[in-house]
Amino acid sequence: RSQISVPVFMFFLSFYYCDSGLSSLKMELLSDVSLLPGEERITDKDIIYICPFSGAVKGKVLITNYRLYFRSSDADVTVTLDVPLGAISRVEKMGGASSRGENSYGLDITCKDMRNLRFALKQEGHSRRDIFEVLFRYAFPLSHGLPLFAYLGQEKYAENGWTIYKPIEEFRRQGLPNNKWRISFINKSYDLCDTYPTVLAVPYKSKEEDLRKVAAFRSRARIPVLSWIHRENQAVIVRCSQPLVGMSGKRNKDDERYLDLIREANDTTKLTIYDARPNVNAVANKATGGGYEGDEYQNAELIFLDIQNIHVMRESQKKLKDIVYPNVEESHWLSSLESTHWLEHVKLVLSGAIQVADKVSSGNSVVVHCSDGWDRTAQLTSLAMLMLDSHYRTLRGFQVLIEKEWISFGHKFASRIGHGDKNHADQDRSPIFVQFIDCVWQMTKQFPTAFEFNEHLLLTILDHLYSCRFGTFLYNCESVRDQHEVRSKTVSLWSLVNSKVDMYLNPFYTPESGRVLYPVASMRHLELWVAYYIRWNPRIRQQQQSPVEQRYKELLALRDEYLKKLEQLQLSDSSTSSHLANSPTPNTTSSSTSTPSQQYTHLQTPL
Repeated sequence: RSQISVPVFMFFLSFYYCDSGLSSLKMELLSDVSLLPGEERITDKDIIYICPFSGAVKGKVLITNYRLYFRSSDADVTVTLDVPLGAISRVEKMGGASSRGENSYGLDITCKDMRNLRFALKQEGHSRRDIFEVLFRYAFPLSHGLPLFAYLGQEKYAENGWTIYKPIEEFRRQGLPNNKWRISFINKSYDLCDTYPTVLAVPYKSKEEDLRKVAAFRSRARIPVLSWIHRENQAVIVRCSQPLVGMSGKRNKDDERYLDLIREANDTTKLTIYDARPNVNAVANKATGGGYEGDEYQNAELIFLDIQNIHVMRESQKKLKDIVYPNVEESHWLSSLESTHWLEHVKLVLSGAIQVADKVSSGNSVVVHCSDGWDRTAQLTSLAMLMLDSHYRTLRGFQVLIEKEWISFGHKFASRIGHGDKNHADQDRSPIFVQFIDCVWQMTKQFPTAFEFNEHLLLTILDHLYSCRFGTFLYNCESVRDQHEVRSKTVSLWSLVNSKVDMYLNPFYTPESGRVLYPVASMRHLELWVAYYIRWNPRIRQQQQSPVEQRYKELLALRDEYLKKLEQLQLSDSSTSSHLANSPTPNTTSSSTSTPSQQYTHLQTPL
């Protein structure tokens, strides 16, 4: 029988304890990472993060079924990354086993939120294989037959965010139904149009059979339906898809009559049809069976708004990312920004919405469409409604606007964002909703007191557009959400927002119910949204907090503190007064009945 000498045995024993000590140290470094209810640790590993700002940083990475979390172990450099896996667009292997050069072997991660991540590992023994496979599997769960994290999360909130938008209640708030417009449930089983909501507002004189005939002549059966009505002049914003005119110039009397019913509802002389597309694109769409309303639509005028399609917007955002990440192109900044055309697209979207709002404000009804009515149409209707209706400028009203015009009317979030899908080159991907939120931010900059919510809300919405933590932005339309039981099996983003309202409030907000906002849509007045597009640059991050806003919040807190003290004084004075009143005191005159509490009520703070 072979025997091991005592020194050799002690060596192996010390090696064992040293190794287990290292692994426990490794776990210790990431053991304090706060996980969400339902979030599970999958793996962790020693890794080098190639930081574009600090260089190579040693540390540990933790991958859960929700996030990638990195923390540096270097004492002199503190770097942490907390990236929801839903924000990852692409994972690639960098370098091979024979790659030369320091840190040339590892992983390249492209994110949807304007950043890229690069990690280096040791080249021996296929050290990256396991982490690549785990990352690829959990970043793209739908491509691997796994559920999105929203179905695994177990967060609990006091308020159910799914109840924030109730179509009938929202129509009632607008004053509907009335003698010109009725509520139709023809689509209650999604039989008329599978990408529309179940509750629709249509002209009072239209019959259900008319709606079916019109649906046959509109792309994807997305018929013209009411989005918003002006309470005073009864002008409406109606949304739909393009008519199926085709190369032969087909006509449909039912569609023509239906649009005339919309015009007649408030005696508009000429119904204005805003086609979001450039004229040349609308003409080209005839080749695929689409098109636009021609002269046969009497008492109507057609205006093209020249907003480019999803492919142009995708390329524009790619160019923008190139000049802002990892480093800002300093030497030719203005010409570089101009070459992306991003702000030019933002300008055209805002300009189109201003035209819609102005027309409706002056008493004329409008119809808005693009090709299918779920991208540019949603941008135009929701921005015009934001300009016209102050309710949508409140924190809850804005949530209703997004639920109504984007989610219920079938903006294709799954296709445009690619939740849980590994196909990063999918031509359906496009930042249409990001562009809308950018337009909202531009408006908040031009009207700093008109919005109840702040920039932090807009950033939170965009972060969770990608994160897959909530069910709010999942899938392409309501019918598919119903199939996947989104409302019963996932949590709404608005549950989170409405549980922490103070974080999202604008301290400068001044309610003005009747005011229509007309932002200036010129290049001179539009800005790049630095706090979103360049926020991963540490220099920019340090400058984000506005000193004016910070000081104003401090003053508001001070005011609340003084008001509380004032209230306490009033309570103590009133109790003293009542005690004195119950005591029999001679020689009291009417002139001395003014109590201290009565004097205090006239105190006002200048804040």
